[in-house]
Amino acid sequence: MEQLNNSLAVRMADRFRGFLPVIVDVETGGFDANRDALLEIAAVAVGMDQEGNLYPHPVVSTHVEPFLGANIDPRALEITGIDPDNPLRAALEERAALDHIFQAVRTAVRANECQRAVLVGHNAAFDLGFLNAAVHRVGHKRNPFHPFSCFDTASLSGLLYGQTVLSKAVLAAGYSFDSREAHSAVYDAERTALLFCRIVNRLRSLEVLELERVGTALP
Repeated sequence: MEQLNNSLAVRMADRFRGFLPVIVDVETGGFDANRDALLEIAAVAVGMDQEGNLYPHPVVSTHVEPFLGANIDPRALEITGIDPDNPLRAALEERAALDHIFQAVRTAVRANECQRAVLVGHNAAFDLGFLNAAVHRVGHKRNPFHPFSCFDTASLSGLLYGQTVLSKAVLAAGYSFDSREAHSAVYDAERTALLFCRIVNRLRSLEVLELERVGTALP
């Protein structure tokens, strides 16, 4: 019953046990969070309307300067299209980049009367791993994200739509996906945010229908 009450909450602070879902996507110089560079990060907090449905807020993002000694695999750059040496990237050092993202996340957490943020990502362990590695490197003491809990839209969309690839899951959810924009942290975070909200809202609507069905069946 508690789980059902949470899913039908109309206040964000009650929906996820005091956690605020924040969609995060990172672009990197490889797959090793401790050795490979963090090159771009984007975050999208979610809000809740008066009916209890989720919707995404505008994205917050920044390019990131590779940390000293960071590895960058050329094959990763071919996928992302990022040129780490391009001065027009306006990249921030890792500490400043985290400050930029975390400040916006903390503001959203307070606005929703939540206690902490929980990372939402498509294959979330990858994004959370790079985020935690950057936090550790710079010794950041005000990380608003839970250090290991997360929501993975690859798993959620696999269960609901039978699709685990982001582009296919987004299409299955009824949204467009431009493959030319893919592997941009901003675009992928925005699409993942739409996907997450659609999944949560669809499950909520199914639970509302079930309550109505049970109610009409009672004597």
